[in-house]
Amino acid sequence: MLPLKLIVGKGKLVSAEGVGLVGMATGWGSILRDEQLEEMARQAVDRALAEGVLLRTSQEPSSSDVVSYAPFTLFPSLVPSALLEQAYAVQMDFNMLVDAVSQNAAFLEQTLSSTIKRDNFTACLFDIHKQVLKEGIAQTVFLGLNRSDYMFQRNADGSAALKQIEINTISASFGGLASRTPAVHRHVLNVLSKTKEAAKILSNNPSKGLALGIAKAWELYGSANALVLLIAQEKERNIFDQRAIENELLARNIHVIRRRFEDVSEKGSLDQDRRLFMDGQEVAVVYFRDGYMPSQYSPQNWEARLLLERSCAVKCPDIATQLAGTKKVQQELSRMGILEMLLPGQPESVARLRATFAGLYSLDMGEEGDLAIAEALAAPSQFVLKPQREGGGRERHL
Repeated sequence: MLPLKLIVGKGKLVSAEGVGLVGMATGWGSILRDEQLEEMARQAVDRALAEGVLLRTSQEPSSSDVVSYAPFTLFPSLVPSALLEQAYAVQMDFNMLVDAVSQNAAFLEQTLSSTIKRDNFTACLFDIHKQVLKEGIAQTVFLGLNRSDYMFQRNADGSAALKQIEINTISASFGGLASRTPAVHRHVLNVLSKTKEAAKILSNNPSKGLALGIAKAWELYGSANALVLLIAQEKERNIFDQRAIENELLARNIHVIRRRFEDVSEKGSLDQDRRLFMDGQEVAVVYFRDGYMPSQYSPQNWEARLLLERSCAVKCPDIATQLAGTKKVQQELSRMGILEMLLPGQPESVARLRATFAGLYSLDMGEEGDLAIAEALAAPSQFVLKPQREGGGRERHL
């Protein structure tokens, strides 16, 4: 049977002018005095708490029940409709591109050859990938839940362009909280009697879409009694985001169990058909919300990850798809001719993808890396240094 591919993509549009500001870039803040802004912020925070836009405040056991609101902008950022439509149109292209990369073992090995020599984390992931390929991939259904992140670039003529910052192929988060944020922004604008503007805020329910992807993978696995295994940290700050997806699945009578890598190591097993069992229960889908950073792995956890990958359960993502989301792969995709090689006979898709690419430059030792460093030193404000892996919060302006 040919492998079945399920790829659900959600774009995250972030205005470069609006990130981290209290709506000033969109013009909303200019209509309020400082004390009005402070009162509006208090009302917005209360509404965010009421809507469930929440994070745990700490990962420490003693404060596991202490929560606060997740960071959000007071006012919605304006998104040009043409760029929003462009992001919608190109998402399937990105999904198919990630899938093509994940299936091309030779491309992954060649692209990551220099990285795995210097980055032990990527090397360990790649070792699992090679081992699974050697013994034969057991799963026949593949699921990708990808998040594409964008910023707006201001062109010389003053127009805005959509530029992709990165694509996330593992633990793509905030679908749950994003589902609840439109209500907060509508409330803020309604309080200001901006009812027409409030009505223009689009409804957005990515947690439902993500859950539908998992539900379809569960259905195709073909065992009504099998569960969804969500791999998570013991004390997860972003648990409410995850619970939104769990609740959507439960509403469809699909049960989710949350376990750590350590639990898999102690109580997970494979039968002779490489079906995965956890605590004696068969697992149809493994949904990773952990496992994207080196600190999340011990030798025991690496063994658990290998056990999961060897199974016929649907992994979201499988190890090859996680590798496809590395920044080194993203940089390689920007080279001329690479998209055409991976997506043969699809010039329209290639054009849509390439239109969103920002400049990406290698730091590998050699002439190309030396040139990139020289250009960055000459104009440091024009560059951002990005880490190889996921996890957020580590991008650095030079």
